[in-house]
Amino acid sequence: MQYLIDASVYVFRAYYSMPDDIIDKQGNPVNALYGFCRFLGDFMEQVNPEYIAVLFDESLSSSFRTDIYPAYKANRDPAPEELKRQFGQCRRFTRALGLMEHGSPHYEADDLIGTLVAHGRSVNRPSTIVTRDKDLAQLVSKQDVFWDFAGKGKIRYDEVRGVFGVHPEQIADFLALAGDAVDNIKGVPGIGKKTATVLLENFGSLDGIYANLDKVHEINVRGAKTLREKLTTYKGDAELARRLTGIACDAPFDDPEVTLRRSRPKLGEINALYDEADIGTALRRQAERISDLARD
Repeated sequence: MQYLIDASVYVFRAYYSMPDDIIDKQGNPVNALYGFCRFLGDFMEQVNPEYIAVLFDESLSSSFRTDIYPAYKANRDPAPEELKRQFGQCRRFTRALGLMEHGSPHYEADDLIGTLVAHGRSVNRPSTIVTRDKDLAQLVSKQDVFWDFAGKGKIRYDEVRGVFGVHPEQIADFLALAGDAVDNIKGVPGIGKKTATVLLENFGSLDGIYANLDKVHEINVRGAKTLREKLTTYKGDAELARRLTGIACDAPFDDPEVTLRRSRPKLGEINALYDEADIGTALRRQAERISDLARD
């Protein structure tokens, strides 16, 4: 099993949930760093994985999706400077912990995870995707696991529909139909989550829906008689959205089979970072325990 961590989710979670009076000697906030280090340390102690990667988002404005659709994620405010600084520290901690960390200006963390999932399948190694983002559930096969760590827990292929409403292979199509306000994707106007779910239950996929436009009026959902017109009028919007909601699995990596294998933590580098951030003994002792595990 390989473990692929959607790091940005947990950095943001720490930043907004940890007290902002956690500061270093210069008065800089280190709440995101502290919370992320604790999360990643707890994860390593609990799982002690052999193969692991920690993937970061680098930019909201330069991915291949913004080349396709400039308004993609344009509704989001840029990260504040103190959070950008802490992202750099979180990546530094990840490397010092002996783990593969990677980010790309052209691909989102989702795509980096998708690429490593595909690599894992090529060497017959299943993946556990550690995230809170439902979009990544589209990558889950019957051998893989979606793990909302410290949240909903582990969700397997057959459980995805019960949690997210559709099967893993339907998630990108669902978002293309219903839209995704978080990412500023419009979808098909007039088709909400319930209607999108029922359409996919009846016709399987976006392509299946458009191959059966003469039957969509028969489904048991309010406004079914107007669905053909909506789907026909906004077919271009649905096709554009589908290009945005699907996860790419072809991001460039240098020899992932080597870099996925964890190495021993560099305790000197971790302690130097903790000295700069004025972080105390509990997390330092945890790093020592993780180092001991890596020697076993």
